Amino acid sequence: MYFASDNAGPLHPKALEALTRANEGYVPGYGGDDLTARVQDRIRDLFEAPDAAVYLVATGTAANSIALANYCQPFQTVFCTPLAHINVDECNAPEFYMGGGKLTLVPGSDRMTPDALRATIEGEEVRGVHGPQRGPVSITQITEYGNLYSLEDLHALTAVAKDYNLPVHLDGARFANACMALGCTPAEMSWKAGVDVAVFGGTKNGLMGVEAVVMFDPDKAWEFELRRKRGGHLFSKHRYLAAQMDAYLDDNLWMTLAQQSNANAAHLVEGLTGAATIRNEPKGNMVFFDVPRHLHQKLQAAGAMYYLWEGTFEGDDPNEMLTGRLVCDWSISQDNIDKFISLVKAG
Repeated sequence: MYFASDNAGPLHPKALEALTRANEGYVPGYGGDDLTARVQDRIRDLFEAPDAAVYLVATGTAANSIALANYCQPFQTVFCTPLAHINVDECNAPEFYMGGGKLTLVPGSDRMTPDALRATIEGEEVRGVHGPQRGPVSITQITEYGNLYSLEDLHALTAVAKDYNLPVHLDGARFANACMALGCTPAEMSWKAGVDVAVFGGTKNGLMGVEAVVMFDPDKAWEFELRRKRGGHLFSKHRYLAAQMDAYLDDNLWMTLAQQSNANAAHLVEGLTGAATIRNEPKGNMVFFDVPRHLHQKLQAAGAMYYLWEGTFEGDDPNEMLTGRLVCDWSISQDNIDKFISLVKAG
């Protein structure tokens, strides 16, 4: 009953097979191989963006941080929510790669609103040379609280950013889950919605470790290449990144895996409804639920693995309500989901 993270699940066999196929002979390093070129073209086709610059890196932290650095000067600030992935889960890597650029938090929870974004943007560039200058807007899709921005939400936020001529970054660690939940194409959730640079994540969706940075302005390509190399994220044996992504794109595997993880979460929510309080609007693959501490302890003792959003499993009050985070990947079995549901219902 492993619900701790979709990072912890196994590699999909097709990705493993692709790595084995790529592991033959000698090819140029550093992304100069034919497989990498083919994957870049395939991602351009997927995003309906023939002129886009596409680059592969091994981690989401590198993808987000180098992409933001590419669009943010050291004297600028990035606008994001307090619960944005770049604020709570990147150990200040964006600020590090931006060389001094900072994050400015848009008040609220995990989903920013156009009004709050506009007010926060207006609050910067009021001190002239003495204060940070306005920089990119960063949107986490799906959010760290398991919620989804609709296409209308994205259009509204990017419209505000464009009013101030600010670029928009989409943190898409769970990009595929969001696309499947919205029933939209990658293009509709990125450049057609006003996004300038998107991360097309694979690591949380059945791959070993690869993310694609898709920049819809090809003039930013060379700067990204330099920043990627300078930041230590240009793989010499780059074909192994490309092989994973190639398998991900074959027969729309990225869609199949995301649909499965979303369906697993939907099944989990259906079973928990009435037995626990569901805190978010789980349209992707993350579920936040409230039960008393003693039930969390029972679940942990039975072998369930997940994290609390707040508080600790140990405490003096067994009846204190605590929020747990459950993440479903593509591989978790229905039997394990049903076992977890039965334990919660038994109380």
